[in-house]
Amino acid sequence: MRPPYPPSPERSAELRRRFAEEARSERPDLSTLCLLVGAEADGALDEAGLDAAQVELDRLAGLVPYRPGGPRAWAVALRELLGDRMGFHGAPADYQRLESSLLHEVLVRRRGLPILLSVVWMEVARRAGAPVYGVALPGHFVVGFGPDEGQVLADPFDGGRVLTGADAELLVAGATGTHLDPSMLRPADPLDVVLRILNNVRAWAAARPERSDVALWAVELSLLLPSHPARLRYERAQLLVGRGDFLGGAVELEAYADVVGAVDEGAAERVRGEAHAARAMLN
Repeated sequence: MRPPYPPSPERSAELRRRFAEEARSERPDLSTLCLLVGAEADGALDEAGLDAAQVELDRLAGLVPYRPGGPRAWAVALRELLGDRMGFHGAPADYQRLESSLLHEVLVRRRGLPILLSVVWMEVARRAGAPVYGVALPGHFVVGFGPDEGQVLADPFDGGRVLTGADAELLVAGATGTHLDPSMLRPADPLDVVLRILNNVRAWAAARPERSDVALWAVELSLLLPSHPARLRYERAQLLVGRGDFLGGAVELEAYADVVGAVDEGAAERVRGEAHAARAMLN
């Protein structure tokens, strides 16, 4: 991937406005939110590029056989198209690449993390009329087809392989060491999917201190979602201080301390101490 040059401040502000607006809409559009994440990461992704990605999802949906049958038939049809014919899949090396978390890049490279490949599967299948949804298994995202009693799971990271119950058990056991619980098979909310994608971006950046810019925009987009962990405000404050914005970081730390103080005054005092130390660095 070319160096991910960020968008201009004006472009970034517009993208974030649209991201927040879409996230708070009655029915948030998953592909739109994912593409806005990509545009925040990659300043070269302009309006034409955003439209082209949506057109590609439409094109792929047009290649799906017309209503192939029940949940298993849908899963097999998507595997044959996206996995076998189009070559969408993942590999361990994809976890080391930022573009594996960016939908527009995944559509071009046909490689990505499990959750982004699942987004491709979901968006193509949804456009084709399939009863599809994401399933956020611990440590591995897959897609589901059909209702609970007839649910069929597929693993886009493995080219869309249709999973047996034993396969799902092994995925969960490998990630957590525990048994598969039926609650793990519930459809994932689109906003939870977006937050999980942004968590992956933050994890990628955390392993690369020189890319604190990426960590910062991922946190700031997460904070625009209607529901998010309060601790993200603390993470943003730490990033600001680490990037030399001592005043901005101190202000954020103090605001976070006020929130924490309602439940843990000791923790709030420690955060206020960090804010004081950040302000001292201005001298």
